[in-house]
Amino acid sequence: MEGVTLPSRGKYGVAVSGGIDSVALLHLLHEHSQTHRQLHLVVAHLDHGMRPDSDEDRRFVQALAHSYGLPFEHERINLGPGASEAVAREARYQFLYHTKQKVHADAIFTAHHQDDLIETAIINLIRGSGRRGLTSLANRPSLLRPLLAVPKTELQAYAQTHNLSWREDSTNQDDTYLRNYIRHHIVPRFSVTDRRHLLIIINNLTSVNQALDELLTKQLKEQTTPGTVTRLWFNNLPHAVAKEVLAAWLRDQSVANFDKKTLEQLVIAAKTGRPGRRYPIKGKWNLKVETTHLALLHLER
Repeated sequence: MEGVTLPSRGKYGVAVSGGIDSVALLHLLHEHSQTHRQLHLVVAHLDHGMRPDSDEDRRFVQALAHSYGLPFEHERINLGPGASEAVAREARYQFLYHTKQKVHADAIFTAHHQDDLIETAIINLIRGSGRRGLTSLANRPSLLRPLLAVPKTELQAYAQTHNLSWREDSTNQDDTYLRNYIRHHIVPRFSVTDRRHLLIIINNLTSVNQALDELLTKQLKEQTTPGTVTRLWFNNLPHAVAKEVLAAWLRDQSVANFDKKTLEQLVIAAKTGRPGRRYPIKGKWNLKVETTHLALLHLER
């Protein structure tokens, strides 16, 4: 499969839902591991508890892992049929990162492909996620997505060529989910040229975002006191720039899961708050405002 780079050694979890994408990825990885004996795989499956037949997915993936002679890790939660995409996604990644730690894996593989990349960019554009939202679906040190350059049609052809079996998720046809609506009604309207141009924009923005993030990190490291931000310098930044700086600072301090509303409130607090005030951030963190500087405080209890 063109455009796919795989490691030759190490231990990796493979997120397998039972759908065609993850089944194709697992087959590809397993075939690769047959000629790279120092590459070890662990199949990871989360049952979200959102469909009555979801236990059949678990049994299918478990049997598939067994047929490849691979270890199988799974968990069941009960989100219920009304759970949102965001809630399901957060639960899934929590499970995957927990599995990574449990089996001492180097990273987790997911089967996100080129169509997912395009859909995610459109979703985040609609939601106003900002510059990083358009490029959020990318490889991370602990999360590898080797199929991002592979179109869905190529994965389907691969699965058919190798006579693979998979499970169809009935919720994938439900257009009340934003991703499904975009997948069924927006992306198919793109011409080959439209698709190519959008991918070029996403790839270019990825490079720009990397450069901007490096610049922001450098600016934060040059602050007078390590771990703080000079308030006068911060207050003189344009509002949009201040939000980017604060977001970079939060990520640099491993403060995760903050949303746009929280970020907006924190920037206003940083610029207008009285000295000595503390403002809560999700995840047991506070932003402390002083006369001369801003500080992030972690609450132990």
